[in-house]
Amino acid sequence: MLDELERDIKTALLAGDKETVETLKGVKTAIQYEAVSKKLKSDNLTSEQIQAVLMREAKKRQDTADLYKSAGEQERADKELKEKATIAKYLPEQMDEAKVAEIVEQEIARLDSPSIKDMGQIIGAVRAKTAGQADGSLIAKLVRQHLEQTNQ
Repeated sequence: MLDELERDIKTALLAGDKETVETLKGVKTAIQYEAVSKKLKSDNLTSEQIQAVLMREAKKRQDTADLYKSAGEQERADKELKEKATIAKYLPEQMDEAKVAEIVEQEIARLDSPSIKDMGQIIGAVRAKTAGQADGSLIAKLVRQHLEQTNQ
């Protein structure tokens, strides 16, 4: 994964794509910080750990874009979304909402009389099954919706 990132940085440099270079260097730095925090070399991070960093970075971009949109700064929001799209190329393909909802329903069905107190347990199980292919906020939203429907 890191080799691919390095190659893409070089390619973007040669192409003069400053925005991509800046984004990818930022991601590489975030990966290196993760390695340092775990007292490892960045080469020794597992692909799951690297994906977790990539997901975190993509989520940061989405959250920032949402803030810019709500403040009426569409140009800045578009820049953040473009960076998110660049990062998303390194993440596994995301499941659609219907598939995630199906997994949520399966996990809720496993419990006897599920309640909102079980939300953390259900989210954890769904995250384990989706393995980085679904956004955590989407999972939480769907779990909450299904639990509220179940308890009505």
